Formats: sequence, C-alpha cells, structure tokens
Amino acid sequence: MEIPSVKHLVSAEEWQLRVDLAACYRLVAAYGWSDLVFTHISARIPGPEHHFLINPYGLMFDEITASSLVKVDQQCNKMIESPFPVNPAGFVIHSAVHEARDDVQCVLHTHTRAGVAVSAQKCGVLPLSQQSTFVLASLAYHEYEGVAFRDEEKPRLQADMGRANFLMLRNHGLLVAGKSIADAFLSMYTFEATCQIQLSAQAGGELVQVNPAIIKGVAEAMRVQTGGMGGAFVWPSLIRKLDRMDESYKL
Repeated sequence: MEIPSVKHLVSAEEWQLRVDLAACYRLVAAYGWSDLVFTHISARIPGPEHHFLINPYGLMFDEITASSLVKVDQQCNKMIESPFPVNPAGFVIHSAVHEARDDVQCVLHTHTRAGVAVSAQKCGVLPLSQQSTFVLASLAYHEYEGVAFRDEEKPRLQADMGRANFLMLRNHGLLVAGKSIADAFLSMYTFEATCQIQLSAQAGGELVQVNPAIIKGVAEAMRVQTGGMGGAFVWPSLIRKLDRMDESYKL
C-alpha cells in the first residue's frame, strides 16, 4: 500500500509523535492485543488546538505508519486531508478521556480475550500478582452501556475514571491513560499481564492474595524500578525490537 508522506506538512514535534504512535500500534499487534481493526490508540498533539492522532479506520495495526495516522479535532473532524476514513464512534471513549484529563497524552484501548474475561468477572481485578498491585493502585471501573458511540455516555465515563490511569470497561475491555505513548504502552502491558495471570491462577488451586498494605507503596516501587522514567525506561528497547522486525512504521 503506497501512502504519501506527510512529514513535510507537520512540525518536527508532531512527526516524532506520529512515529511513536505508529510504533505503538505495531507493538500492540506484535504482542497480540489487537482486535482486527476495532480498537484505537489516540495521542494528543501538544499545543492549544486540541488536535489528536488516531488510526485510519480499516487498516490493521501492523499496517499503520506515521503518515497514515489521521489528525482530527475534538469532534473527530480531519485537520489534514487523508484518503483514509476515521471512526467517530471509536473516538467517543478517547475524546471523553482527553477532554477530562489534560495530563493524558495517550489513550490505549484493547479488547483482548483476557481483558474482556476479567472485565466480566464481578470481582474485577484481584490482588494476585505483583503486576496486579501496579494496576490496583490506580484502577477504576465503568459499567457497560452498549457499543460506545453516544456522546451522552461521556460524562459518566469521565466521572467513573476520575484521576485513575487504568480503567476496566465492564464486559468490554481495558483502557489506560498515559502521560506519554511510552507510559501508556507499559501500563497496558502490565494491565494485560495482570488479567492473563489472574485467569491462569483461577484455573489452579486456592488463591493467595497480596496484602492490601503493599499496594499503598506501589507508586514508589514503580518509580524505583524504572529509575523515575516510567515507560521511557523500556521504550528504547521496544523500538529496537520493532526495528528488527519492520521499520516501515516510520514512513
């Protein structure tokens, strides 16, 4: 598929954001978290305009490139001409989070089997693993209201999420909010691992839960583990991994 470059049409800052977001889409595909074309990762472009980048609707995640990403406003109107369609319904959840959270640059949403399975469990996320403690330190839930294409759902989603960085969409999937694309990816990696571990543990014998007091100190533990860098600590190694596989996301 021949996709014309938009590098000459955007700032250097936006181009780097495009490259990182395209990399994130490719990594989500590589880790098996994509759902054909039916989920989204959005990124806020720095500046007062409230513009965002989102995937061209209909492309698989492993096809997405920096130039194919579509720039939209808060109402999902295209800001740069693109041959690709966008999915306004798919942007409802993302725009709700971006609208309420100025601290969030990237919103990553998945429909993985493990994530949907745990979202359907009444208990939600259980403190069964080290990974789960990082999630439980900043976790919120939002009840299922059907396919999320109605703007009227946005205030309820915003109220449920509050200042949490992990959101479990009941009967639907997982969502994370990150201060950067790297932070969002690391958060989803942890969230997905939490759900997979929980399902595996539940298939075995009697469960041992983590002491609730440990969860209170998790933020400091994560800061120490990543040298205070958060997702930026692992992002360069992920980019090297992706470059060994396929560098076409940079186009």
